[in-house]
Amino acid sequence: MTWVILFLSSVFEAVWATALGRSDGLHEPVPTCVFLVGVVLSMAGLGYAMKRIQLSVAYAVWIGGGAAMTVLYGVLTGHESASPLKGVFLAGIVACVVGLKFVKGSENGEDGRGGEDGEDEGSGEGSGKGTDDHRCPARNP
Repeated sequence: MTWVILFLSSVFEAVWATALGRSDGLHEPVPTCVFLVGVVLSMAGLGYAMKRIQLSVAYAVWIGGGAAMTVLYGVLTGHESASPLKGVFLAGIVACVVGLKFVKGSENGEDGRGGEDGEDEGSGEGSGKGTDDHRCPARNP
């Protein structure tokens, strides 16, 4: 579920970036409202994902996915030209982001974020997993 939320968050990143470009410096009301809603949803999803996925991977997926979708939107709507090199570089962004997913967070492969791939598999009360204990000791009574 965390990966779905992160993907949707990067979609909202592309939405807010596109809306910001159409807002005429935040002077057009509809694109400005779309920008504001998009940025809040995008950041909320990214924040949620960063609790469960290694920070470098979550951020790379979010920014890379959003950038790729923004370029694709521009090409599909005719606001940007398509070229073979643009396709190669977009594929490179995707390949690099996927590659980060397979790199371990430390020498022993533990990044302090839950399961082996960085996603929290057993979060929930009483499970002993998925808590923020290692980051915020003041929360523990």
